Amino acid sequence: MNMAGDEGRMYLDEGASAAVERTFEALPAAPGRAFARSWWGQAWLKALEDTALDGAQVKLGRRHARAGAVGAVSVRPGRITAVVQDPDHTRHRSDVLLQQLSAADWDRFLDLVADRAGHIAALLDRDMPPVLVEDAAAAGIELLPGIGDLEPECSCGAWDHCAHSTALCYQLARLLDQDPFVLLLMRGRGERELLDELQARSASRAEGPAGAGVVEPSGAGVPAVEAYAARDILPPLPAPPPPVAAPGTPPVLGGGTPPAAGVDVAALEFLIGDAAARAQRLLADALSPRHPDGPPPPALTPAQDAVRLAAALPGAAISARLAAGSGRDARGLASAVRAWDLGGAAGLAVLEEDWTPEPEALARATSRLAAAWEDEETRPRLRVTRNRWTVVGGAAQLRYGRDGRWWPYRREGGRWVPAGPATDDPAGALAGVSAEGLSAEGLSVEE
Repeated sequence: MNMAGDEGRMYLDEGASAAVERTFEALPAAPGRAFARSWWGQAWLKALEDTALDGAQVKLGRRHARAGAVGAVSVRPGRITAVVQDPDHTRHRSDVLLQQLSAADWDRFLDLVADRAGHIAALLDRDMPPVLVEDAAAAGIELLPGIGDLEPECSCGAWDHCAHSTALCYQLARLLDQDPFVLLLMRGRGERELLDELQARSASRAEGPAGAGVVEPSGAGVPAVEAYAARDILPPLPAPPPPVAAPGTPPVLGGGTPPAAGVDVAALEFLIGDAAARAQRLLADALSPRHPDGPPPPALTPAQDAVRLAAALPGAAISARLAAGSGRDARGLASAVRAWDLGGAAGLAVLEEDWTPEPEALARATSRLAAAWEDEETRPRLRVTRNRWTVVGGAAQLRYGRDGRWWPYRREGGRWVPAGPATDDPAGALAGVSAEGLSAEGLSVEE
């Protein structure tokens, strides 16, 4: 069957599906250039060199290819064709034949590629990773030719590989470097046809069995980077869920059947409500247009999560359990909740971490403090211990966070408690703290 079209002549061999013939313009001379840089291009040339009986013809063909004597190369299932010109300007039509894969072979090959998004992504990136060829070989499918697989036909009358068919093979290796779909076309499938079949199989796998509605996981899954790299061939993602205006009302568990021993019904109701509220916030964040550009928040430790829960004011009994479970007393939990309200996990870390800045960071912080006040008269005298600057003779303190911001603290009942949100201005942070005994004797550093 012959059909004229923009993409080339269509034809149908017995036992093969329709495929597009591709024609590549003659490549320029390549003196001193390796003909194959890709490993699959090198495997193609190895099949040629292992098959040809006359090494002199191989060398002569290589010289023909380097000199640019190979004309336009036509590639179609099972065959490549080109006109090769001798140094005396005699022209010969040369063909190299490669057996096509059977319909059963193609069916197995398409299945194994569709099952691994990484294989699809590699092909779309014009790559043929060794693992793809190895997986195909394990399924009984030989993609790359071996000894004796490249059969020559040439108008010069040679029965073995001559200089003309050899030159054609060397030129094809350059084309294979650029596009491994050339090899797949020789094996019987054009690029568009192959990708269409892969898309259909991928869509079928996404839909699952008829009527099932849910696709069961088939193993460890596919890395996200591979899945997104193959987005042009994979079926479209489902539409995102609609936003939820407010979390659902948690059920009332009290009344009726008494709870099992050790079950605190009020605490369980509180946790159910918290889970609903968190789910609503996570969904709203996922649907936000800013979501793709922001990193996911770090997971909270159990001690941090206890403070988060206590910040929701669950009542005295539950707060007492949260304090005990997180290793805090009631006052300690109250200070932690205050820090959480002012700065979340970062504010809590400033309250509970005692760390020493690196020398460079310490120098920057000291310089920032020195420049924060316009004159010596208004500058308080501060004593530094690790990341904490305390007003000498007063009840105010500045804590330097790992993010480079300043957190104001006030001493109450023998403890330092958060006194306000973080700021980049240490003078402004201290100004908001009600403290006595601020002196103006300058800065001093205590080792």
